[in-house]
Amino acid sequence: MKTKIEFSDKQLECIYRPYDYTFDVFEGTPRSGKTTAAHFRYSDYLINCEDTNHLVGAYNQEQAFRLFIDGDGTGLMHIFNGHSDIKHDEHGDHLEIHTPKGIKRVYYKGGAKVNSVGAITGMSLGSVMFCEINLLNMKFIQEAFRRTFAARDRYFLADLNPPAPHHPVISEVFDVQNTRWTHWTIQDNPIISDERKKEIYEILKKNPYLLDRDWFGKRVMPEGVIYSMFDPDKNTIPKLLGEIHEVYFVADGGQSDATSCSCNIVTRYKGKFRLNRVANYYHSGRDTGQVKAMSTYALEIKAFIKWCLEKYETGYSDVFVDPACKSLREELHKINVSTRRADNNAQDAKNQGGGIEVGIERFQNSITEERFFLVDTNKYDHYNFIKEIGMYVRDDDGNPIDDWNHAMDEARYANNHFYRQYVL
Repeated sequence: MKTKIEFSDKQLECIYRPYDYTFDVFEGTPRSGKTTAAHFRYSDYLINCEDTNHLVGAYNQEQAFRLFIDGDGTGLMHIFNGHSDIKHDEHGDHLEIHTPKGIKRVYYKGGAKVNSVGAITGMSLGSVMFCEINLLNMKFIQEAFRRTFAARDRYFLADLNPPAPHHPVISEVFDVQNTRWTHWTIQDNPIISDERKKEIYEILKKNPYLLDRDWFGKRVMPEGVIYSMFDPDKNTIPKLLGEIHEVYFVADGGQSDATSCSCNIVTRYKGKFRLNRVANYYHSGRDTGQVKAMSTYALEIKAFIKWCLEKYETGYSDVFVDPACKSLREELHKINVSTRRADNNAQDAKNQGGGIEVGIERFQNSITEERFFLVDTNKYDHYNFIKEIGMYVRDDDGNPIDDWNHAMDEARYANNHFYRQYVL
């Protein structure tokens, strides 16, 4: 079955432009069509290049597959449908593509962790596609460049949403390589209707930061970001440290919105209690286009809980669920998962008039006081938490915007329990 794809003039120019730069960077807003153009640009390169082995790197392997191998129907496996197969060898999972110039192997790997570089050490590559390059570990990025030194047709392609103006990927990668930078906005996507554009604009205009970043595609300082003190490098650790005191789960549910459930482990390390977010189940019906029933979410959360307990060889105290999400609680009870109401700061609103702001301040304190950490994991990782925490901002009236708050809400609930029990 053939799929008809409508390209804009900008997409076509980017797909078929000459390979007179070593590095093409597609930077711009979400929903701008840049990734679809990257799918076909990279496919054109693979057909014509002389090298056999290539790499797609993203935050994790699942994202590398989803964003570029599948690509919601326009990724490499669909472009080369009938001429490609998913395979595995000593270097890992890859898409094997049959082209007029021989077999091409496109490996797909995660590159966000400190130790991600180990997955590509020793490989010899012709090219690299960096998905959301600003989310990748710098050591992984630099090693990927080194892996191509012997390539016959050396080439790199990257896409990203606009980073902060002083993000190291700009000075240490874009400014160093032989880079051709292309700017994208939602106006460059031919399949977004004017009605949809108006809907998106009405959401983004609530906050100048989001409007500049996700409508105009500018690199702007995230002054309105609520948890700006969070540093992915400083607040992420490779393994759990300290003596375990409690394990608990926190969930916030939605169908068109995201459903998020975290595994939280409280440890005592160097005389201080820590809240360790060790795993995260996350699914967004809006982002994936696949809306699930609450009964399905309940079953998947139960499987997530089982996985976490087996990984850490421990029991747990409670499963806390947002009080507003009654249907998720009911479905969990049906499959014998007992739950309690999560602390969503409703009582703080009655007692102090602060409500959600009390919870936000406590979470900010946990971050700045080095009490909150993400723990690296291969499955159920922190990709969505990292994305949300950089987008969770206030509107012009100082109120948190609800569009990027699903993992943020349940993380706040988790910290509320931790803060009351171990800090106050």
